[in-house]
Amino acid sequence: MLQGMVLLLVFQFIGEGLSALLALPIPGNVIGMALMLLALSVGWVKLEWLQEAAELLLSYMAMFFVPAGVGVMLYFDLISREWLPIVAGTVISTFVVMAVTGWTEKLLDKHGESES
Repeated sequence: MLQGMVLLLVFQFIGEGLSALLALPIPGNVIGMALMLLALSVGWVKLEWLQEAAELLLSYMAMFFVPAGVGVMLYFDLISREWLPIVAGTVISTFVVMAVTGWTEKLLDKHGESES
C-alpha cells in the first residue's frame, strides 16, 4: 500500500511541478492523473501497485466531500439568490455531457464495426 501511495503522490507532485513550471492553465493534479494514465497505458506502472492504495482512498471518499459541503453552507445566502442560474447550468451541462457521451459511443461503435 505504501508503494501505491508514494506513486500517487509522485504523479501529483510531477503534475503540480509541470503546471507551475510551464504556467499551464490546467491544475497540476489533472496533469498528474493524465501522466499516471499514460504510465498505466504504456506499462511503466502496474495496476497492482496502486490497487490497495486506491481502494483505501475510495473507502474514505465521502469524507473528502465534507469541505465542499461546508463551503456550500458558508455561501448559502449567495446560492439562494442565484439558484436559477446554478440549477439551469447544472441541468443543461448534464444533458450536454450525456449527449456528447452518447454520440462518442455511437461513433466508436461505428468505428469498431468498420474494422471488423
